[in-house]
Amino acid sequence: MQPRIGILTGGGDCPGLNAVIRAVAKSLMRQCGAEVIGIEDGFAGLMEDTPRVRALTWDTVSGIVMRGGTILGTSNRADPLRSAADTERVLRHVAALGLQGLVVIGGDGSMSIAHGLAQHGLRVVGVPKTIDNDIPGCERSFGFDTAVATVTEAIERLQTTAQSHGRVMIVETMGRWAGWIALEAGLAGAADVILLPEIDYDIEAVAAVCRAREQHQRYTIICIGEGAKPIGGQYTVRATVEGSPDPIRLGGVAHALAAALQPRVRSEVRATVLGHVQRGGSPTPFDRVLATQYGNEAAQLVMAGTWGRMVTLQHGRLGSVALADAAHGNRRVPLDDPLLRAARQIGISLGEPSV
Repeated sequence: MQPRIGILTGGGDCPGLNAVIRAVAKSLMRQCGAEVIGIEDGFAGLMEDTPRVRALTWDTVSGIVMRGGTILGTSNRADPLRSAADTERVLRHVAALGLQGLVVIGGDGSMSIAHGLAQHGLRVVGVPKTIDNDIPGCERSFGFDTAVATVTEAIERLQTTAQSHGRVMIVETMGRWAGWIALEAGLAGAADVILLPEIDYDIEAVAAVCRAREQHQRYTIICIGEGAKPIGGQYTVRATVEGSPDPIRLGGVAHALAAALQPRVRSEVRATVLGHVQRGGSPTPFDRVLATQYGNEAAQLVMAGTWGRMVTLQHGRLGSVALADAAHGNRRVPLDDPLLRAARQIGISLGEPSV
């Protein structure tokens, strides 16, 4: 019997999703003659009374590796585990469509949903997707490299205007509770201060760096992750989305930092929130290659009947981990990470109080 496999993209969009779709579909078509069914708008496509799906052919997945976003659409609000009726509807649709299994491309929220559905008997393989690089058990998610490149370019552009006007320029990155984007982009963009969710910052320490640079370089670049907060302070929450698997939406910490910093320095302080520009555009060559590897590896797991696993990269090698291991928590920057050590040793402030 010809295998029939479904594929969906869940959560926020991310550069490299189309490269994964292409690799999964072409690997399954070429190696086992599978019929691949694309599910539209993530789990939302299976939660309605009539499922929204379409067949993926060799031609429809050709020429998409360089395209940003996802040809299938996605949703970061659809959670089939929120009620027994929604769960049952998804399982019923999967059975009615004749799907032998499902490839779920998504972040930790999507992996949590995939794991939950697997507990109800659905055969699932996961592919890690997030610009935040924070999925447990995976050292590099596709989309992250593109986001870092985008933020790095933004920092470089802001540096020239900061130099011209003698300003303190604050750049806010995405990343939620993990500081990987801010850390790597801050290093690549030569930021003077990098503030991360993993290390609460001392506003006086940050101000001291700015005042010192006013005497010489005249400008300061601060790169801050959206989940950063001052010592003894709170996270900056932009919105709470009821019914979402990830209801807390961070954002605006750059403006909060600017307000706290301005009275402490002579320079004018400006804040830039990059927001969704970090998610958009064509994936970098690195992300295209990684996404292709992940998609092909997911297809190998499907063909081997190895369900309940997520493709991963650990110690530079492709492999897989149990969905249960990737379903909960966030992979944050370890406090002994070599990048933190390098930042400190070359004189970049992490907002830590002087001793």
